[in-house]
Amino acid sequence: MIDTWAQIGYLISAVCFIVALKALSSPKSARTGNLLGAAGAVLAVIITFVAYKPDHLGAILVALVIGTIAGVVGSRRVQMTHMPQLVALFNGVGGGAAALVALMELGEVRDGETIAAIATAFTILVGAISFSGSVVTFAKLQELMTSRPVTFPGLPVLFVAGILGGLALSVWLVTDPRVWVGVLLCLVGLALGIMLVLPVGGADVPIVISLLNAFTGLTVAAGGYVLGNALLLIAGTLVGAAGTLLTKLMADAMGRSVFNILFGAVKGGSTLGGGTASERPVISGTPTDVAILLGYAQRVVIVPGYGLAVAQAQHTLRDLVEELQSRGVKVDYAIHPVAGRMPGHMNVLLAEAQVPYEQLREMDEINGDFKSTDVVLVVGANDVVNPAARNTPSAPIYGMPILNADEAQRVIFLKRSMRPGFAGIENELLYDPKTTLLFGDARESLTKLLAAVKNV
Repeated sequence: MIDTWAQIGYLISAVCFIVALKALSSPKSARTGNLLGAAGAVLAVIITFVAYKPDHLGAILVALVIGTIAGVVGSRRVQMTHMPQLVALFNGVGGGAAALVALMELGEVRDGETIAAIATAFTILVGAISFSGSVVTFAKLQELMTSRPVTFPGLPVLFVAGILGGLALSVWLVTDPRVWVGVLLCLVGLALGIMLVLPVGGADVPIVISLLNAFTGLTVAAGGYVLGNALLLIAGTLVGAAGTLLTKLMADAMGRSVFNILFGAVKGGSTLGGGTASERPVISGTPTDVAILLGYAQRVVIVPGYGLAVAQAQHTLRDLVEELQSRGVKVDYAIHPVAGRMPGHMNVLLAEAQVPYEQLREMDEINGDFKSTDVVLVVGANDVVNPAARNTPSAPIYGMPILNADEAQRVIFLKRSMRPGFAGIENELLYDPKTTLLFGDARESLTKLLAAVKNV
C-alpha cells in the first residue's frame, strides 16, 4: 500500500516537472514554473524518505543540509553575468552523481540482466563525460583558463582512442559487471569530457553547456531504469530532450552545426579570431552628441549584450527608454538568440529591471524594422550585429544570423574599449561613417546620457 501511494506521489512530481518545463517557455510564467519544479523535487525527496526509509539516514541528511546550503548561498550570490558558470557546475554535479550511483549499483546487476548492465555502463561513461566537461566549461567562462580553443598534436587520435576504449570497457562491463571495470570506464569518461571541451572556443561554450546538460538528463533517465524509478526516468528524459533541442536551436542561431562547434578547432579551424584591439580611427561622441541623436529620433532600437550585464546597467537603460518614450519616441529592444552567455540571458536581465515584455522583440520579428529605424543603440553587444557574419567567409561567425543594425540610419555603440567581442574579431560596423561610439562603463555612460537627454 505504501509503495502504491509512493508511486502516485512520484507521478504528481513528474507532472510538476512537465508543467514547470512548459511554464519556463515564457518569461511571464517562468518564476512560477521554477517554483513548481522545485516543489516537485521536494515532494519526491519527502516521499523517498517516508516510503522507503533509506539506510545511513544520518549521512544522507548531512549531505542534504550541506547541498542545500551550498545551493541557496551560491544561487543568491551569483551575478547574472556568472549564471552560465553556475548552470555548468550544477549540470556537472548532476552527471557526476548519476555516474557514482551507477557505480554503486554495479554490485546489484546480476548475470543475464543485459539491459540493466547496458544502462549502467551508459550512465557511468556519459555521466563522467558530463561532469569533467562541465568543469572545463566552468573554468573557461570563469577565466580560470584561456577561453581560446586548446589543441595539441595527437588530440584527434587520442580522442578517438578514448571513444573506442570507452566502448570496449562498456562491452566488458555488460558481459562481466565488475566494479573495477566500472571505475576504469569512469576514468575514460572523465578524460573524454576534458578532450571534448578543450578545443571549443569561449563563444561556443554555452552551446556545449546545453549539450552536456542533455547528456546529464540521459544519464539520469538511464539511472532511473537501473533503479526502477519512474520519476528519474521521466525527469531525465525531459532534461535530455530539452537540452538536445536547445543545443540544436543555439547552433542554428549561430549558423553552424554542432559537429563544427565541437571539432572545428581540431580540424584546423578556430572558433575565435585574433582577439586584439584595432588602432583604426573611429567616430566618437559625447553624451550630449548622442542625446541629440536619440532625443530627436522617431524610432529607436536598443540592442543589449553581455556588456550590459557586466555593468549592471539594465535599470539605467530602462530609465533612458522611459524618458525617450515620454518624448514620443518609439523604442523596442532587439534580442538576439545568443546574446549574453546563454539563451534568455537578456530577457531575464531586462525583466529584472521591470522592462515590459512586449518591448522585447526577437531577431526574426524585428530584423525587418531596422531599415525604418532612425537610431540603433548597441549597449555591450558586438558579435550579434557584426556584418562579418554575412560578408566575410573567413570569419569564425560567418553564417550566423545577426541583427541587421547596419541597415539603420544611425548606429551608436556604448563600449568600454575597442577590444573585439567574444568571437575575437573586428566589427566593421564600428568604422562605418554613420556609427558613433560613446566610450566608458555602460552604466556611467547611460547615466550621463539620461541626464543629457533630459536637457535636450
